[in-house]
Amino acid sequence: MENVYDTLCERGYIKQLTHEDEIKKILGKEKVTFYIGIDPTADSLHIGHFVTMMFMAHMQRTGHRPIALVGGGTAMIGDPSGKTDMRKMLSKEEIDHNISCIKKQLSRLIDFSEGKAILENNANWLLNLNYVDFIRDIGAHFSVNKMLTAECFKQRLEKGLSFLEFNYMLMQGYDFLVLNQKYGCTMELGGDDQWSNIIAGMELIRKKESKASYGMTCTLLTNSDGKKMGKTEKGALWLDPDKTSPYDFYQYFRNVSDLDVEKCLSLLTFVPMDEIRHLSSLKGQEINKAKKVLAFEVTKLIHGEEEAIKAQNAAEALFGGGTNMSSVPSISIPESMKNALLTDILVHTKVVSSKSEARRLIEQGGLTINDKKIEDKNAILEDNDFNDSCVLIKKGKKKYYSLIIE
Repeated sequence: MENVYDTLCERGYIKQLTHEDEIKKILGKEKVTFYIGIDPTADSLHIGHFVTMMFMAHMQRTGHRPIALVGGGTAMIGDPSGKTDMRKMLSKEEIDHNISCIKKQLSRLIDFSEGKAILENNANWLLNLNYVDFIRDIGAHFSVNKMLTAECFKQRLEKGLSFLEFNYMLMQGYDFLVLNQKYGCTMELGGDDQWSNIIAGMELIRKKESKASYGMTCTLLTNSDGKKMGKTEKGALWLDPDKTSPYDFYQYFRNVSDLDVEKCLSLLTFVPMDEIRHLSSLKGQEINKAKKVLAFEVTKLIHGEEEAIKAQNAAEALFGGGTNMSSVPSISIPESMKNALLTDILVHTKVVSSKSEARRLIEQGGLTINDKKIEDKNAILEDNDFNDSCVLIKKGKKKYYSLIIE
């Protein structure tokens, strides 16, 4: 069978791993059951999660069995990893809703049919634990001194780390133990910020079961400056089309830095590496060909081919001087706002966050209505501005909206 380890290395997924030679040998000869944990802290995953989803998908495509573990139990505490403040507490109802949404998004890349993958919820074993028994049985195997050296705790100690969060490592380690006992899971994968928690689970399995287990972390999605990718004017780049439209999703990747094209193609698509190397070697205006491939392929994986084609066509129509706005993100206003101040309309539709931002946008020449630059801060959107019942708004150089009447 194809050794997925070689694929993961070639495409740049692996950041750290615990037993390099053993892992490479096992992945080439055996079918491994592995897991990745996702805490359902929101009703959508974001582009950062997408890297781990692709990690799972590559593993599954070469015969290994993924367990997608949603943290219905751990989400009630919150992982301190990578956080400077304590996470917001969620109700059980919020968590259950988030889990149902996340499963649909995971199913875009992971095949859950016929036992090919497993969806588990750690609430099934964590919520019914007897605390005294848990501390006696599991807590006895954790050294507080060692835990305090973990990066996920060290950066929180300066601001204050609650005992509630201090339990998180024990619970994630216990998750690995339960999955090992229940499904024969021998490997945990995760983002690089999960390294300490992964090691804790492996140590627990060794002490409780006298078995070998393994861990790998994947590269976090960062740009050429080392900053996390996925931030937009509206916040995170979500996988939910109601939070980030397929068009905005497409445009984000269409406009990535030239230096980030190869990394994004490698981590976020299934485009063969020979083609990726060719595309990323293009220079000048030619690199835009690679960005179009990147934007289309990523959008297709998340939103489906039909939505990817719509987003592509909308972008081509707009930037090519066309007039087809059928796939441009739509925003709406009530009939009563016709003939209202443009600044009021921009705030109402959340194109900008405030009237002062709207005025600055106009002063700086950054607002265009139907290809006409707006220079008057007191401009009014009039009936004759509507072409086929809609108005094309351009904010800055790259943000387009189709304004319609509700």
